Amino acid sequence: MAKLRIGIIGTGGVAGAHAGNYANFPDEAEVVAGADIVPGKAKAFFERMGLPNARAFDCADEMLESVQLDAVSVCTYAAAHAECAIKALGRGLPVLLEKPMCVTLDEAKAIVAAEAASGKFVSVGFQPRFDPNLRRVKEIIESGTLGDVYYIQTGGGRPRHIPGNITFLTKETAGAGSCSDAGCYPLDLALNSVGNPKPLTVSATLSTHFGNDRRYCPFSDRLDVDDFSSAYIRLEGGIVLDYRMSWFMHMDTTGDFLFLGTKAGLKIKQEGPVGAWDGVMGKMTLFRQADDGKLVETDVEMVPSVNVWQGKIKTFIDAVAEGKNIAPIPTSQIIYNQAIIDGMIRSSALGREVECVF
Repeated sequence: MAKLRIGIIGTGGVAGAHAGNYANFPDEAEVVAGADIVPGKAKAFFERMGLPNARAFDCADEMLESVQLDAVSVCTYAAAHAECAIKALGRGLPVLLEKPMCVTLDEAKAIVAAEAASGKFVSVGFQPRFDPNLRRVKEIIESGTLGDVYYIQTGGGRPRHIPGNITFLTKETAGAGSCSDAGCYPLDLALNSVGNPKPLTVSATLSTHFGNDRRYCPFSDRLDVDDFSSAYIRLEGGIVLDYRMSWFMHMDTTGDFLFLGTKAGLKIKQEGPVGAWDGVMGKMTLFRQADDGKLVETDVEMVPSVNVWQGKIKTFIDAVAEGKNIAPIPTSQIIYNQAIIDGMIRSSALGREVECVF
């Protein structure tokens, strides 16, 4: 089989993880081109990555028109995700789209429509799905051990990490802040673990308490997105999702990740400075009632972690090579994640609960 020819749109920080992991499969894929709207940035990126033969462009349209490609990674800032993914699909190319899927639910719908029209697929880049311990959470729930899950609390959070890149900090480029950049991760863990139920309503508050203070953010005079987000989300099947995420706070965690079921509960402790939301899993414990009525705790056996980025890239390569247009992480699931982010933005702006309309 000939090597897949990969193009990268957007050659900022996350593009390095894409290019570096494509390089782990040299017999299967090769990054042959890249584009970035900042003049010279793509060229410098390829020099830094040791890809001197890759063609560099200052315009994605020019790259898509000039280079024969088999697939594209979209690694731009979030506000450009939809536009760039739709352009690549229009050229008949499968897309590995960085998270978050986009900014608004309407953009997500447009991506899904373009995907259907092109006959190609979009896989959305939630690499934590390839962590074996996160997969264990889904297995436990699917086994029926918890019974019917009725409540989920997201935990973790970033105690001290307002992004240092301005593209994460303005609505023009990011669309939103903590709720989108970091918040999409716990949303995916929660939703995917219980079978991706459709969100019905969202009541949220997005706030900024530290991002506008130069002591905490060097771009404080330009930041106009949230650094803390919380929401109460009603899902199909009678499930309630209690969500919170921070970029900065005077606390080590917003709490544990909890799944409450009619037969048992599952607690996931935070590990390190980020927590369960992005694949960094701490201790997992099952809680259930014994025959004598006492609450019994049982530790869930943890397994060594793996290179989740390698899983993300390899499954995309395999899906493209197989030609079946089956996305490893399909938009049909992630559109629910995007609907919640969209709902949080709208709810906070309106000061009331909003419906998720598909």
